[in-house]
Amino acid sequence: MGMFYGREEERATLQKIYQSKTPEFVALYGRRRVGKTYLVRNAFSRIKDGLFFYVTGTKNGKLSEQIQNFTEEIGNTFIQQGLRLEVKKNWRDTFRLLTDQIQASTKKKIVLFFDEFPWMVTRKSALLQTLEYFWNRHWSTDPRVKLIICGSSSGWILKHIINNTEGLYNRVTERIHLEPFNLQQTKGYLLSRRIKLTDKQIADLYMVLGGIPHYLDQIKSGLSTVQIVEELAFKKKGFLVTEFKNLYATLFGTADGHVELARIISKHHYGIGQDELAEKSHHFKSGGRLSDCLEDLIEAGFIERFTPFTHKKKGITYKMTDEYSLFYFRWIEPIKETLLDKGMRKGYWEGLQRSSAWQSWAGYAFESLCYKHIPQISIALDLSPTAIPYAWHYISVRGSEDSGSQIDLLFDRDDNVITVCEIKYTEKPFEID
Repeated sequence: MGMFYGREEERATLQKIYQSKTPEFVALYGRRRVGKTYLVRNAFSRIKDGLFFYVTGTKNGKLSEQIQNFTEEIGNTFIQQGLRLEVKKNWRDTFRLLTDQIQASTKKKIVLFFDEFPWMVTRKSALLQTLEYFWNRHWSTDPRVKLIICGSSSGWILKHIINNTEGLYNRVTERIHLEPFNLQQTKGYLLSRRIKLTDKQIADLYMVLGGIPHYLDQIKSGLSTVQIVEELAFKKKGFLVTEFKNLYATLFGTADGHVELARIISKHHYGIGQDELAEKSHHFKSGGRLSDCLEDLIEAGFIERFTPFTHKKKGITYKMTDEYSLFYFRWIEPIKETLLDKGMRKGYWEGLQRSSAWQSWAGYAFESLCYKHIPQISIALDLSPTAIPYAWHYISVRGSEDSGSQIDLLFDRDDNVITVCEIKYTEKPFEID
């Protein structure tokens, strides 16, 4: 396993958990490609005073396949690499087999890492109920056991593990939400891979890739930002072309509705309300299912909910803040078939940057970047930690000549002053006339 960069806080948390003298139940979640598996394997794969049991769910795998994979790892970890154990027909007998091996082990610590756990929970498998029983009856009384439940579907982990109202209620001892790198961390990560770019170049790349480590891993040293984007997005079957198909499906299963909502939201730079979303959607009408899908997109880090200043309930809007999704919907999806078939000529992305469409997208993408870095902006402006960030907009009455107005970002300070921010992507200092 190669050199590991960053995640100091999360690594310290995992180390604390491992050193704990009590049983631990950890819920780890975060979007696809953010580095969850790498974090845990880096922390525990080489432990010498304990055992690291690592199994991952199989996307769309059958119950028998999930149990077979699980059983093979029991043999590999607790008995002998490559040893074949009898494969049980249900999760209860399989967990009994695991528990027997835990109890027979003389190792000081035992880390159980169930990666992509939501994929293991197949229909009528009773896996969640089985986990509840074995944690409550056996593992929670063994101080050696450190259980880590992990998944890319943040909404599922929150609903079924962290906020479970049944047998796992209040059982989680630690929750870790692994988020994308911010700009500073992105710069450090690229430097750790000997990729040296200016701050402006890093910001330009962030507007396309976000701070997703796996996406940053696709960058080759020695290329300009324009060349990097052309390599990843506009070559035949480039990484950013093929990634999208799996991204939403991995997180949400049958994801047509989630993709539709994300696509609609991406076209509304100043945000869109739930009622208007329902009007424009073919999959949803206003109601519980629409609200649930919006929550899924929020938990996955694709969109954010903005409560406008002075309107705590009325006027809530949703904005696209996932850089890759925003880039994909605007530049890749309209020419996806061409990109899958033959790609674009060299210089395509550079040529687009002279267009008004590119300027419009860049402004929106830069806003998204700024919304991701509101704490850093607040510090740079020397504001109090109690200053509350808001967006603000005024929508004119239909038929009115008034076009309405909006403020990108403001901070409501506790000294009765409001700091107003205008967000602009520009090469030169922007002057408000």
